[in-house]
Amino acid sequence: MRYRLVIFDWDGTLMDSAARIVDCMQAASRDAGWGELSADAVRNIIGLGLPEAIATLCPGIDPDRAELLRSRYAWHFVEGNDTPMRFFAGVEAGVTGLRGRDGQRLAVATGKSRRGLDRVFRDSDSGSWFHASRTADETRSKPHPLMLEELLEELEVAVEEAVMVGDTEYDLEMARAIGMDRVAVTWGVHAPERLAASQPAFTAEAVPELFNWLQGR
Repeated sequence: MRYRLVIFDWDGTLMDSAARIVDCMQAASRDAGWGELSADAVRNIIGLGLPEAIATLCPGIDPDRAELLRSRYAWHFVEGNDTPMRFFAGVEAGVTGLRGRDGQRLAVATGKSRRGLDRVFRDSDSGSWFHASRTADETRSKPHPLMLEELLEELEVAVEEAVMVGDTEYDLEMARAIGMDRVAVTWGVHAPERLAASQPAFTAEAVPELFNWLQGR
């Protein structure tokens, strides 16, 4: 195998969820009286923890309004919005192929909350795919590398034996901060030229291409 441990981002890398995130954040901003947020601005913060995302989108927002925006976003995402969220075509087969390899470890490092990740694990019946996971509310938000350091320690894998796979510079930069190899995927939210600045070991333009590369093909 190319790496003992493959760590995946979730939104925009494994799951096609950007449209729902954008819709819900825009609705939450209107509910909180902050005004209209552009779709591009919201796409830019996908991958950050929710407090960090709100602070970036709404500079100078006061704590009470930030909490209202956060709670309204959570409501819209869970109950108020039915924009479909599905795995990108080929993800399920690709993960299955990796899991079939002796000694292969898989993990998730995401800007979601633990409640949000556990919910999507249940809804998509995918929690058993992964040996470990970290969320932004139980450690540090990307691009700080703490969640990667914790996954390496939990799974007893050296940084040289692991790779981070993601669609944003936040994913790639947290890996680069600790000298971990990183793979960029171009079907998510950040442009290829932005991802290239983080010097990925590989850039995948299609899901099968990613999993073929991870399996050393």
